[in-house]
Amino acid sequence: MKERKPFLLRIDPELFAELERWAADEFRSVNAQVEYLLKDAVQRRKKNQPKDEGKPSETAN
Repeated sequence: MKERKPFLLRIDPELFAELERWAADEFRSVNAQVEYLLKDAVQRRKKNQPKDEGKPSETAN
């Protein structure tokens, strides 16, 4: 299993409650649900980007 990077996330309590319900519906922890949603969002973004977009430019610092 890959090592995971821990980080603190401040989130609105109402949003957290929604995530808890959603995670329970899908038999996941809130952490696993958030990770699933983020991975899905990144994959969809990659599919919708032009091929050159999203890559660092050669002139970037």
